[in-house]
Amino acid sequence: MEIFKIVALALSGSLLIFGGLTRIIDPVKNYMKGTGIKIENEVNNLSEARGVSALMTLGGIIMLLGIFIPMMAMTSHVVAILILMGFGFGRSLSFVLDGKPNKLLVTGLVSELVLGTLNIISLIHILT
Repeated sequence: MEIFKIVALALSGSLLIFGGLTRIIDPVKNYMKGTGIKIENEVNNLSEARGVSALMTLGGIIMLLGIFIPMMAMTSHVVAILILMGFGFGRSLSFVLDGKPNKLLVTGLVSELVLGTLNIISLIHILT
C-alpha cells in the first residue's frame, strides 16, 4: 500500500506543479494550448489565471513533500483531495449547468476524479 500512496501523491503533485507552472509563466498561451480556452491578455484575467495556477503549483509541492516527509503524508493527501475533488466537483457542476465542454476538459475532469479517488483511498488507509 505504501507504493500506492507514493504513486498517488507523485502523479497528483507532478500534474499540478507542471500545469500550474506553465500557466503562471504564460497563461495566455498555456490555457489555449492545454484546454482550448482563450484568455484575453488583460491584467484582471491574467491575475485570476496566475492566482489559480499558483494555488495548483503550491498544492502540488505539498503533495510531493508527503512522499519525502512521512509526517506530512496525511496533510499531502488531504490537500490533494481538496484540490483535485474541488476541481472535479466544479467541472461536474459546470457540465450539468452549462453543458459538455471540449474533450480536453472532460479528460481533465476524469483525471482529477481518478487522482482524487486514489488520494481518498490512501487517506482512508492512513486513518485505519
